[in-house]
Amino acid sequence: MKMRHNNISIFIPHAGCEYQCAFCNQKIITEQNNLPHSADIKKICQQAMLEIPDKSKIHTEIAFFGGSFTAIKKSYMLELLESAQEFIGENKFSGIRISTRPDCINSEILELLKNYHVTSIELGAQSMSDKVLFANQRGHTAQDIISASKLIQEYKFELGLQMMIGLYQSTWQDELETVDKIIKIKPDTVRIYPVVILKNTKLAEIYQAGNYRQESLDNIIEMTASYMQKFMKHHIKIIKVGLHASEFVEADKIAGYYHPAFRELCESRIYRNQIEKILKNLEYMKYQQLIFAVNGKCVSKAIGQKKSNLNYFKNKFFLNIKIKTDENLGLFEVKLLEE
Repeated sequence: MKMRHNNISIFIPHAGCEYQCAFCNQKIITEQNNLPHSADIKKICQQAMLEIPDKSKIHTEIAFFGGSFTAIKKSYMLELLESAQEFIGENKFSGIRISTRPDCINSEILELLKNYHVTSIELGAQSMSDKVLFANQRGHTAQDIISASKLIQEYKFELGLQMMIGLYQSTWQDELETVDKIIKIKPDTVRIYPVVILKNTKLAEIYQAGNYRQESLDNIIEMTASYMQKFMKHHIKIIKVGLHASEFVEADKIAGYYHPAFRELCESRIYRNQIEKILKNLEYMKYQQLIFAVNGKCVSKAIGQKKSNLNYFKNKFFLNIKIKTDENLGLFEVKLLEE
């Protein structure tokens, strides 16, 4: 059985960021205003050592998220790294995960990170279109993403790339090209974040001026589901889809594509699409009911939130769909049983 990977998430909001991206308000996203210091890191890690079972520690990283880790003041970066060292090693945690900007990676930084047991580096790529990156005030280019990724891989770190869906001036073609270019880079992991327009951001100003065209949430779910399938086809692990559920985000969003169960909606859409593909190869008009099997852990995804998938097939195909379990099926595999 594959062991689930865990993060001990420690947020350093806006630390190191010289740029205020059009969509970004880290204080809302991380629910935190104050920067953590050595005592905070040790307290968090000590508590995690007590709570996480020994057999899971080897699959757990101390993760510094929220800012651009490699761009922060060196003395503060070393303080954070050094504070974590006593919690890494045999019968302890496996290493450190960081997130940073693509234009804040070089050989000197990677040598330093290697010496402090950093094992995984995630880059905020967001888009592989220079037009979109410029419009959203990212301050780096698509080539910066490619170059930084290649260097990280040469140093044998686990590479993660983060992309955003629905950015200002991004077209569906831009986003399809971003997915394809990320696949070409061959990262180990990806995160997919649909845009959420937050108060006190440049994107909020653009939206309120009527210059941001918002798609329906249903369209965003459909596109995200298709991107997820492309990444999975190329064996790229998807470790996050959508912002985490937060009362702060819910209170401060003014538009965009937020749902507290966004990943579940996308996974349900994948199941819906898989079943629909089978139906289109059947003379489904002959039937009033069909039975499909999925893995037992995926029944709720196949049924859909509030039975949305079952209702969809009833309304569109005039079919009653029933879901049974088959433990031999993998994630997103669907089998038509005897009619």
